Amino acid sequence: AGDVGTTAMRFTFKMFSWANKEGKRKDPELFQTVSDGLKRLYRSKLFPLEDAYRFHEFHSPALEDADFDNKPMVLLVGQYSTGKTTFIRHLMEQDFPGMRIGPEPTTDSFIAVMYGDQEGLVPGNALVVDPKKPFRKLNAFGNAFLNRFVCAQMPNPVLESISIIDTPGILSGEKQRISRGYDFAAVLEWFAERVDRIILLFDAHKLDISDEFSEVIRALKNHEDKMRVVLNKADQIGTQQLMRVYGALMWSLGKIVNTPEVIRVYIGSFWAQPLLVPDNRKLFEAEEKDLFQDIQGLPRNAALRKLNDLIKRARLAKVHAYIISALKKEMPNMFGKENKKKELIANLGDIYAKIEKEHQISPGDFPKLSKMQEMLAGQDFSKFQSMKPKLMEAVEDMLSNDIAKLMTLVRQEEAAMPSQVVQGGAFEGAMNGPFGHGYGEGAGEGIDELEWIVARDKPTYDEIFYTLSPVNGKVSGAMAKKEMVKSKLPNTVLGKIWKLADVDKDGFLDDEEFALANHLIKVKLEGHELPSELPDHLVPPSKRGQ
Repeated sequence: AGDVGTTAMRFTFKMFSWANKEGKRKDPELFQTVSDGLKRLYRSKLFPLEDAYRFHEFHSPALEDADFDNKPMVLLVGQYSTGKTTFIRHLMEQDFPGMRIGPEPTTDSFIAVMYGDQEGLVPGNALVVDPKKPFRKLNAFGNAFLNRFVCAQMPNPVLESISIIDTPGILSGEKQRISRGYDFAAVLEWFAERVDRIILLFDAHKLDISDEFSEVIRALKNHEDKMRVVLNKADQIGTQQLMRVYGALMWSLGKIVNTPEVIRVYIGSFWAQPLLVPDNRKLFEAEEKDLFQDIQGLPRNAALRKLNDLIKRARLAKVHAYIISALKKEMPNMFGKENKKKELIANLGDIYAKIEKEHQISPGDFPKLSKMQEMLAGQDFSKFQSMKPKLMEAVEDMLSNDIAKLMTLVRQEEAAMPSQVVQGGAFEGAMNGPFGHGYGEGAGEGIDELEWIVARDKPTYDEIFYTLSPVNGKVSGAMAKKEMVKSKLPNTVLGKIWKLADVDKDGFLDDEEFALANHLIKVKLEGHELPSELPDHLVPPSKRGQ
């Protein structure tokens, strides 16, 4: 049992653990925050299972405290010259150390752009020994990778909320045949497990998805929920070409990303330069606004993402334990071990099916068969552990009880920090003022004008108004409805327009209110959204100050 208590900004989360056979109760654990809770659950319940069944050798290194404490991270992936580095510069509105931009493959390193009081570069070998950074386990990829990994630190308001990982441009043609000296796809997969958002960038001019890029996208499988696609440099082509390019991109992605849902694609030109073909300016503005909102929400959802990733990891660890213990069970005690090992690896698909049926596990939770067979070939099966029910029970308890209680704490933390969004850089530019998205359009039209905007078309609306036989200068709801339904808008929309237009709430419309209702119908028919409350500039002159 457990209870969650909140005092001011301090969260406590008590969990009782029924451990010993006599039924005695241990002292309840005290969790101050979600990240504190996740750390303790991982160390006490999930890590022992991972360690016993060599999970870290097969799938992913052990998690460290920094993995739970770090800021949300955004990973940028794309072929060379798709504008990854320029995109980061656009977000921060500032150059960062080690930045190189050009049409050729310029970024040849992984650059972690993070907040720091002093501007500077930290080399990879120093990064992987820093316990405060979440990169210590990258040590396993060796010197060839570490020489190509740096951290660019700088004081920037955007980096106070998120960190951004710039990656080397993915090669195409002959260039991709030259080995990088480290497993590029494996490094990206390591980052994908730990980041909050993966942004795939494509250039509207070169949509060819190279073999290396296809391999990378497949390596990011199981992280589709974190993926967003950006079709960059879209201002360099006209509307008709853009439609064709967009269709071709969706078709190409559909072949590689094997999901029933369509990945969200943002179209635009993500840099601070004039648009070459300004035809689609409104579309680009709307797309940029949506993408920025998506990125701005990352700090608020960070705890939930870490919780979700831990659940994913626990499910894989459970399946892995079942596989390893099943292989151990089949091994002979004395002779013929090597032949039996080869036979078991060849028949691994049958073992998967048996485990799936026996433990009611979804096929999607199993690791990729070919990869698992490859990994098992280099293992000594005699050193594998048989099934340890207590370790499995601890993880089951974590998934069914502890996680549900932590979820309550997540919601409380979110409620206490509603304004936790990314600020600064490009996020400030279009927030307020006349260059905010939709400013002066739709219901916002006339916001800066002295004259009431509805007055322009009021003579036309007055002619209709007087055909409805007003009584004491007002028309009834029934009479107004006859006219309003001619717009063919649904009743739900017309009902909202009525509420907005009936400013004095008397159940009738005077000539100004009737004109306002028609103006709002026009706004809706032109494809704009209706405001939830009537803006000040739309209030009829005779009703102002009431």
